[in-house]
Amino acid sequence: MSVQPVRNADLIVINGRVLTMDSTRPTAEAVAVVDGLIAAVGDNATVEALRGPDTKIIDARGGSVVPGFIEAHMHLFSGAAELAHLQLAGVHGLDALREAVLAYAAARPNQRMLVGQGADYTILGGERVTRHHLDAILPDRAFIMAAPDHHTYWANTKALEMADVLHGRELTPGNEIVMGDDGLAEGELRENEAFNPVLKLAGEERVRLGLSTGGEPDPVPEGDERAGDRAIMRRGLDWCARHGITSIQNMDGNFYQLELLSEVQAEGDLICRVQIPFHYKNFMTPDALDKASVMAERYDGDWLSSGLVKMFYDGVLDSWTAVMIEPYADRPDWVGEPLFSPEEFKRIATEIDRRGLQIAVHSIGDGATRAVLDGYEAAAKVNGKRDSRHRVEHVELTTASDIQRFVDLGVIASMQPPHPPGAMSFPLEPTVSRIGRQRWPYAYPTRTLIEAGAHVVFASDWPVAPIDPIEGMQAAMLRKPWAEDMPDQSVSLHQALAGYTVEGAYAEFKEDRKGQLKPGYFGDLVVLSADIEATDPAVLHQVRPVTTICGGRVSYQA
Repeated sequence: MSVQPVRNADLIVINGRVLTMDSTRPTAEAVAVVDGLIAAVGDNATVEALRGPDTKIIDARGGSVVPGFIEAHMHLFSGAAELAHLQLAGVHGLDALREAVLAYAAARPNQRMLVGQGADYTILGGERVTRHHLDAILPDRAFIMAAPDHHTYWANTKALEMADVLHGRELTPGNEIVMGDDGLAEGELRENEAFNPVLKLAGEERVRLGLSTGGEPDPVPEGDERAGDRAIMRRGLDWCARHGITSIQNMDGNFYQLELLSEVQAEGDLICRVQIPFHYKNFMTPDALDKASVMAERYDGDWLSSGLVKMFYDGVLDSWTAVMIEPYADRPDWVGEPLFSPEEFKRIATEIDRRGLQIAVHSIGDGATRAVLDGYEAAAKVNGKRDSRHRVEHVELTTASDIQRFVDLGVIASMQPPHPPGAMSFPLEPTVSRIGRQRWPYAYPTRTLIEAGAHVVFASDWPVAPIDPIEGMQAAMLRKPWAEDMPDQSVSLHQALAGYTVEGAYAEFKEDRKGQLKPGYFGDLVVLSADIEATDPAVLHQVRPVTTICGGRVSYQA
């Protein structure tokens, strides 16, 4: 029995299959919470001794009780806004796309720009989407749709004209408006600079500012506009709580997001713990990091914090914008363009590290992963080795020689179990052919990194993939190699659960207070509808959060 002397509990969960993630006491039946912290973990009888007249009792009815899920890579503000967009996941073929778009458009006759989300790169089979396909569906209203990874959008002619990009425009490396033989844009827009002018027409630029520029809204919204933005944030927080999430590590950010969440907190509605980074873009100069330092100093609480700098080194595989060491298998003259040169990245990583801030870099290709690891190594040489816990986000490709460097440099691999093609909803093509068979052994190398001894943290990258941590765990457990002679990258149930709990806490330097169910830790836990240890992994997705508790307060009840 693990217990501290306490007054009557505020909340008790009984009759659970408690998986504590605490190696000193891995299982229990019941948990008690006092003043937002776990006061006792043990058998029903001992924990129920802390029951008082006002104690809230939650009966787990034999379901698993686990630490609150920590979502280590997501986009809260834009994801919440996108809940209102046309959802195109699972839609295939021109007829099905036409039906979905026309129904969505008919329900919104006065909307200036219609936006769709989650359109597979292969939504038209082997044919590449152009503005002409979209014009055939909706010629007279502006329409744009995003690939699941949000690194490519497709726009119709009306949208391109309204955004003044039909004739192209000059962009920095790594961004592209795909042009046709007629000298006009084909409709495919790759990376932020290419599609931001079109997306701006949707009137949602504030939700994307933390991703697109890292800057602040100008003018600063007030009154109803600001209240509307707070409502979007609340919608996102509710969506997280519904899926058992109690902590969010956001991967885009600015002061405005922190201010909105601070206002939500003041109103008593901050139902998840949130970390918001400063987003350093390639057009910035190092003095911009003064803002990152101020964000870290000003927001350093258990509910709302900063202290992280997010960067992008490359794009994604499916649009050939990820940076490779050797050329793409289906484009032998191309390795992608980095958003920073390797030397430039070393300089900026060294400066961020000197300030004592943590770094998280979007890195998809093996060339990007290597350059980012080189930058972290350079920073440690200049500033001295410390417990920096810098992160590589995605690690979709790496090499045998770079696997061990994650361990040696103490770098966290932030990975998304729903992302490997074939693991959940993303199709195999075009990704697997683009990677090329010789690189498959080190594609999405989850188990390889875990077995090497690296810290591997799990997330969804919502809204890129569905937010559900249980579906993410299932994808991680059931993942199959693309060929029989390839390494098995699947993980066990406990490894998957660790990726969403203890490793998430470690990534935030908070492993001493979250990610486990033990006395003194935050009262962040999830009651599930069934015993996940007794559930066939093939139907794990049917297990649902019944009650989510954050800081001892029920944030979601089924």
